[in-house]
Amino acid sequence: MASDDATGPVAIPAGGLIEPPMAMALNVHSSPGVYALLLGAGISIASGVKTGWGVVQDIVGKVAAVRDPDSPDARAEAIADPEKWWEANTNEPLGYSALLAAAAPKPASRQAMLAEYFEPEEGQDDSKGPTAAHRAIAQLVKRGSIRVILTTNFDRLTERALQEVGISPQVVSRPEQIKGMKPLAHSQATVIKLHGDYADLEQRNTVDELETYPDELQQLLERVLDEYGLIVCGWSADWDQALVRTVEGTRSRRYPMFWSQYGRFSDAAQNLTTQHKAVVIDGKNADELFTDLARRIEALDHMTTAPITRDVAVVQLKRALPDPVRRIELFDLVDHATTQIIARSTRENRPVSAAPSDRADIYGSSIRGYRADSDTLLHLLANGVFHDDGTHETLWLRSVERLTRIRSTFTSGSFDGALEALRHYPALLAAWTMGVTAVIARREEFVATIMAQPTWTTLWNRTEAQPPAVYLNPTSVLQGDLSSVMPPPEGKKWIFPQSRFLRKETREPLQVIEPDDTAYQAACTRFEFLASMIAMDHPTERRRFPWVGEFLSDEHWEYDTSIANTIKSELTSDWPLLRAGAFGGDIERAQAAHERLTQWRAQNPQFRW
Repeated sequence: MASDDATGPVAIPAGGLIEPPMAMALNVHSSPGVYALLLGAGISIASGVKTGWGVVQDIVGKVAAVRDPDSPDARAEAIADPEKWWEANTNEPLGYSALLAAAAPKPASRQAMLAEYFEPEEGQDDSKGPTAAHRAIAQLVKRGSIRVILTTNFDRLTERALQEVGISPQVVSRPEQIKGMKPLAHSQATVIKLHGDYADLEQRNTVDELETYPDELQQLLERVLDEYGLIVCGWSADWDQALVRTVEGTRSRRYPMFWSQYGRFSDAAQNLTTQHKAVVIDGKNADELFTDLARRIEALDHMTTAPITRDVAVVQLKRALPDPVRRIELFDLVDHATTQIIARSTRENRPVSAAPSDRADIYGSSIRGYRADSDTLLHLLANGVFHDDGTHETLWLRSVERLTRIRSTFTSGSFDGALEALRHYPALLAAWTMGVTAVIARREEFVATIMAQPTWTTLWNRTEAQPPAVYLNPTSVLQGDLSSVMPPPEGKKWIFPQSRFLRKETREPLQVIEPDDTAYQAACTRFEFLASMIAMDHPTERRRFPWVGEFLSDEHWEYDTSIANTIKSELTSDWPLLRAGAFGGDIERAQAAHERLTQWRAQNPQFRW
């Protein structure tokens, strides 16, 4: 149903049909930036930070303890009723300003006294830090869902969470700041601290101080309540009389109110929700409320956002790569591209069996399909590995690990061995692209990692875990006839077809980082050689088989400057692959692997030309 006013219809969630958290997510997603948050003390409970009143109680207790050191009950009695104790001993009403002026009259001493309540303890950065709720709110602000945050809290947890995601909020904690503030609609984030900041003497804390607001603050608050929808969380409405009256007297004509309640529902809160016909979300604490809201809005984003193009994805990767704040964005880019490949690698799309008459067509179609599906990921991996300094290696390796699992389940019924092995083709493309890129970027220690992780067990032998140097060997993955996708010249036959094909398939993703064809071919040759050496180091002799490819040709072995002799001369204890853990870090094992590879080539002249 809908209610109409002069501004147009206002959507009212249908009771029973849509659950309150769903209604809130739908409204916030459809109207980004028009909902303000009203946050009370409940949002900061999980952080270990005291409320403003809790700080007053504790300081009054300390004053009582030092005033009457011989009385063991002095502190407890003062904390039980701070206002009564203060007035009885000072003949003055208790106020935050008066309390701090008496307990810590100088700015430096005041800052030191307050820091223990609001700042992390030395060596414990995780203490008194933003909660899951604060961080979820920061993500909502970052995506533009929330722009205005009202809070009764003195702490700076909201500001810190926003800064963690690269947002410097406009903070208003004193009335005189309002006149010079940027318009709310023009600020990415505005935090209005209704009761002040913990380091500010102009805080409002006691019953008398909370009775009224300065005129400038009152007008700003009324404007927000009139122009924005409101999401209330962690506010009991028990003590803040000025805020209660303002919420009572100002009702948004445009957007509904959502009120999250966890625990006791006070009479004041009950009256406000009834008056405003608020949608009540009961039984969720602040962390649950805001992380759930962020998750639901993200799901709606995925439904409404058009897939980004390959080139746009690469641009986003280059922007996110050096920025630690955007690490989640970087993860999502690579992981989403990987997920798309996996989603399309079903038996229906990529058959594992075929009639003899259809086998060649299906094999060629599957290879072309896998390559097309992998295109965006290969460009992301090439650019990511090339520009990375090693910080994100686990992210690149995760893509290979996930792609490897495509071949980690049994297929029902009969299957063709070559088509079944082809399920590892996306993982091979990813590993090959990363390996050649690592050679081009002169980060060959990463080659050692790529060829060692992740391990995989075959469908028929779950006890023997194989490294990528073995199970991603191109001759194992590309077992079928490649002539349908790479026809040789008439009357000719390809030598090293898998090697030639992989170089062709990954040339375009690596074009930007290595435009010179000769240099690209040299990088492929070197990667094949290194991968083959690692394969020849396998502890099981029957698993020692090189990545049979163009690196085996005479030109790469028969001259002093050939790749074979160059790598042999590099084998010292400081060799990058040894430092990265290949060959167990043992120079003698590396030399033995090189010798095995040399002997294998001599014993198999059919693989030379």
